Amino acid sequence: MIGGFLLSYKDESVAVELDDVWFGYDSEPVLQGISFKIKKGSKVAIIGENGAGKTTLLRCLIGIIRPTKGNIIINGEDSKKSSVAEIARKVGIVFQNPDYQLFSKTVSEELAFGPRNIGVPEEFIPEKVHSALEALNILKYAENSPFLLSEGERRRVAIASILTMNSIIICFDEPTLGQDSYAKTRFSELLSNLSSQGKTIIVVSHDVDFVSENIPWAIVLSRGQIKAKGPTKEILTDTKLMDECGLGTPPTVEFALHYRKFDKNFPKTIIREKEVLEYFLHQKNQK
Repeated sequence: MIGGFLLSYKDESVAVELDDVWFGYDSEPVLQGISFKIKKGSKVAIIGENGAGKTTLLRCLIGIIRPTKGNIIINGEDSKKSSVAEIARKVGIVFQNPDYQLFSKTVSEELAFGPRNIGVPEEFIPEKVHSALEALNILKYAENSPFLLSEGERRRVAIASILTMNSIIICFDEPTLGQDSYAKTRFSELLSNLSSQGKTIIVVSHDVDFVSENIPWAIVLSRGQIKAKGPTKEILTDTKLMDECGLGTPPTVEFALHYRKFDKNFPKTIIREKEVLEYFLHQKNQK
């Protein structure tokens, strides 16, 4: 398969590789034989029901917990040989609860902490902070306490704090949770911008609508095992797989699957709202 998965072992374009990764609590397995490769610059979603092991997988990836078996290779280096601090220079994570990673008196101080902590020269930090504030539309909160902001605003501060670190791999745990449509649109634009810069994006999400519209590759976890991996269009249109893994089918995908019964020319690759609209406009113009 060409794209985000199944690249050759020595391919230098691989950003993240998991090889037979296992992890468990008190001998109870949470992750069981997880293996995949993600290409640099890819946008990949990890989806699955509650308790599937998605957040545990992210924690293994960033070194907070270590696999009981298997290997995690980040940008060509075995994470077993790296400290959590060294991994943090390459992999940034925005947790589902933003309060887990906020602690400074002001938003600006929060954003400056990361780059300052890894030795970025002081003269470059203000520019990094300002750019991240603008990217997340929180410039007006620069001197506010992050703890006085709404949950959605705190989430944006947490994302901005990762941007200032200039990580090559950025992981998001349920980033659209509690966000309105405007915030989701801004986040989608942010992902596109980061991807254009060569960042590798990993998004853990229950929001299959957002995934269908914005993330081209997907990994499906169920009970600690990978059930499928590949193009999002193929994953989300497999209704049997979605049902077995406790995932809902996005409305646009449901419409596409239903409409295809009446229009055999309706392409199987169309699942995004924009693509559906473009198809009908094209059909209308042909008449």
